[in-house]
Amino acid sequence: MIRPLDPIIDREAVAGVMAQAADYFRLWLGRPAGEAEVDDFLTGGPPDTDPATAQRLGLFVDGHLSGLAEMTLGFPGPGDAYLGLMILSPHIRGQGHGHAFLAHIEATARASGAPMLYLAVLAANPLGRAFWEREGFAATGFSREDDSHGMGHTVYRLAKPL
Repeated sequence: MIRPLDPIIDREAVAGVMAQAADYFRLWLGRPAGEAEVDDFLTGGPPDTDPATAQRLGLFVDGHLSGLAEMTLGFPGPGDAYLGLMILSPHIRGQGHGHAFLAHIEATARASGAPMLYLAVLAANPLGRAFWEREGFAATGFSREDDSHGMGHTVYRLAKPL
């Protein structure tokens, strides 16, 4: 089941998924996710966007929150959709849940009229990039350097036509 997440009711469960997916946060931040990352997921969004345009979705497997996704409309350009985060708990990875979760996100973006779905992937995450490319995303040629967490990341923007 996939449903919107409530920032109050689902906060503890969101923190739990982030704790389970510590491998990703260690790669990105150099540490496990904390309250700031939970807050950012539940209330933030890309630069110069209205956080109210974001959809925060939860993937429930066997009745437990096991995946998180945040998609914002209107970024990087008007009408576009941007997948700011999609993570799964390690115990459900490799079982087709990521594909199904992404299909739901794509359908939601398509229904809003978005012609493209964008996302960013860390150069340090080749497994993540391989997943996105298998799902039809391709490099846009846009990249940036990000040392905001002291990790010296190169970040690539990928896109998929909807």
